[in-house]
Amino acid sequence: MGFPAQNNSYKFLIYGKTGWIGGILGKLCEAQGIEYAYGSGRLENRSSLESDIADFNPTHVFNAAGVTGRPNVDWCESHKVETIRTNVVGTLTLADVCREKGLILINYATGCIFEYDSNHELGSGVGFKEEDTPNFIGSFYSKTKAMVEELLKNYDNVCTLRVRMPISSDLTNPRNFITKITRYEKVVNIPNSMTILDELLPISIEMAKRNLTGIWNFTNPGVVSHNEILEMYCEYIDPSFCWKNFTIEEQAKVIIAPRSNNELDASKLSKEFPEMKSIKESLIENVFKPNRKTPVA
Repeated sequence: MGFPAQNNSYKFLIYGKTGWIGGILGKLCEAQGIEYAYGSGRLENRSSLESDIADFNPTHVFNAAGVTGRPNVDWCESHKVETIRTNVVGTLTLADVCREKGLILINYATGCIFEYDSNHELGSGVGFKEEDTPNFIGSFYSKTKAMVEELLKNYDNVCTLRVRMPISSDLTNPRNFITKITRYEKVVNIPNSMTILDELLPISIEMAKRNLTGIWNFTNPGVVSHNEILEMYCEYIDPSFCWKNFTIEEQAKVIIAPRSNNELDASKLSKEFPEMKSIKESLIENVFKPNRKTPVA
């Protein structure tokens, strides 16, 4: 099934208008002069998606809609049907409609479907690759995401981007991983792969232009720990900031569902986009330096 490149006359249909990633995508399209529209249809309502596509006639579709739960994924544990409706039925319906219309779907998925194991040990530098089978089903949210990823492998028009612990330069956003951990009473301290949206969302637009499909670990290369991020926060933002650590066992007592901790191998994305910065470099250049409040030494 071919998906021919368009000649600079891109038209992006975006789902997730009220979401964090969806909002940033709209701003990026404006900055690049790309015509775009937000889909108004519900993902699980096939006819409404078909209407959106017929009305706007896009060249590409982006799915940044989904249920992550508010304030966090614990919500999904008590709202399983709602989670399935959007994350499973909705995503599959959109992928199926797009395939029927010959459209590539850029789907912002999650990398929180893995956890460190004996073949991918913490600190080993051995990350999970795109073809690895998810091994983390500790939360219902992750379980649904792993199911969908497996089913979407059968759709040759879908580009699945495994996002992890997203971070942006907007330190006021409550969805921002940095904002979250600065507000927690205590944090664990585990190295993880993460996604710097300021750098990687423009890359996702370029991936659409290149008509790339398949699964991609959508994280900056390398890992960074909670403490390393908070040390940067002290250095650049607030030298008086203090935090306390606790263990995963202690954390388990205050959350409902276990959380995923892993390293994803970002070499496939790095090969396509060699200019991509490592996670620590990207954090400093794209997040902390633009927000610097401490005097420059």
